[in-house]
Amino acid sequence: MRVADLRPLPLFDGLDDDRLAELLAGGAEVGVAPGAVLFREGEPADSWWVLVDGALELVKVIGREETVVARMDVPGRWAGGFRAWDDQGVYLATGRGVAPGRVLCVPSAVLRRLSDAWFPFGGHLIEGVYRTARSIESTARQRGALLTLGTLAAGLAHEINNPAAAATRAADALGTTCDTLLSSLGRLAHDEISPGQFAALDALRLEVVPAVVAPPGSAPAAVDPLALADREQELSAWLSRRGVADGWTLAAPLAAAGVDVAWCDRVAAVVEGPALEPALRWAASTFEAATLLGEVRESTRRISELVGAVRSYSQMDRASRQRIRVTDGLESTLVMLSHKLRPGVAVVREYADDVPMIEAYPGELNQVWTNLVDNAVDAMGGSGTLRVSTRLDDGSVVVEVGDTGTGMTPQVAARAFEAFYTTKDVDAGTGLGLDIARRIVVERHHGEISVDSRPGDTVMRVRLPVDLPPD
Repeated sequence: MRVADLRPLPLFDGLDDDRLAELLAGGAEVGVAPGAVLFREGEPADSWWVLVDGALELVKVIGREETVVARMDVPGRWAGGFRAWDDQGVYLATGRGVAPGRVLCVPSAVLRRLSDAWFPFGGHLIEGVYRTARSIESTARQRGALLTLGTLAAGLAHEINNPAAAATRAADALGTTCDTLLSSLGRLAHDEISPGQFAALDALRLEVVPAVVAPPGSAPAAVDPLALADREQELSAWLSRRGVADGWTLAAPLAAAGVDVAWCDRVAAVVEGPALEPALRWAASTFEAATLLGEVRESTRRISELVGAVRSYSQMDRASRQRIRVTDGLESTLVMLSHKLRPGVAVVREYADDVPMIEAYPGELNQVWTNLVDNAVDAMGGSGTLRVSTRLDDGSVVVEVGDTGTGMTPQVAARAFEAFYTTKDVDAGTGLGLDIARRIVVERHHGEISVDSRPGDTVMRVRLPVDLPPD
């Protein structure tokens, strides 16, 4: 390649022949053939490519498809060279030959040296632009991350507050119930019931299992409020006929425990006279205590589950790279975002049984799941069906997050993985962006991420290998 080949290019207006010769000496001529790849998207932009003749197309991977985003067919157009001023610069697209021709390839280091020598002021300006853009990007993402952290913390605080408040209320009520239980027991002793009577009374008590107390790991049985009200009214009338003072205060806990009039008749047959009221009140107190202990147990279990989910989500005290079950990360993410999943969002889980454990960076994958779930819920406007599924496909683990929202237009879907692109308002969303989600999946995990969207059915699909190559 000669100086005469570069002289007609408008790009080099203002450069004399000596400088063009110096540029040629620092670079090299590269031939362009149809289909030949000169540089690839995502690789370090270590060279500056100037079209002399022929044509190139710039191809970008969007989803799982290649899309031509630009065409270099005018001599003098250029691409790359970003590392002359930005140490982290990468090619934004893949350069592929379309028509036979030539390009001038100049290493970024040479381009920077010549720029500093010929246009020192311009070089400083360009470097400043890159640094400013990088700083703004970093600050914006940090602020977005802090906003996301604040949102998650507020939602988690709300989730923990409910069971914590329930446990506090139950503990307070339990103190009052225990006082009633002990005072009733003292009154029974004062009335001098026999050991045999107390044993019979205790046997009757053990026959009753309060309906609202569920065995560990199971849900409480549903109580029909109308049937409960009828039973309470019957018990109140029975107590009134027996001359029990303030019988209505006893009827409510007895009815809630599932006691009926027949059971009360059996108690009356064992304990008669003035001892009947403290005997029933003692029994009612034991039922209330069992119920309240059940509430405390359920509330503290819920708090423990939330703390465990946070630990799993944040990957505290764990290696960054490890063998994991993908469903563990998905479930902890659903817990972290549970404040956004009700009341109008139905969550459908479709986890295949044959999905193996994978090698991954779970903390980073949890960021991806957070972004996908948050986007899906926002797309549905807080009402719809969120589908989360896993399956094994051709040796890879496939995770899908689907929603029944309005969907993406083809234009939005085509740009979904571009850096800084968003359809949300300022300060909305997770602050992560699908661009970083793509980097985590593709660059860190050697996987794939794609979008399939239509009105009422949008699916974000992530494909992950079971094993990662060595670092």
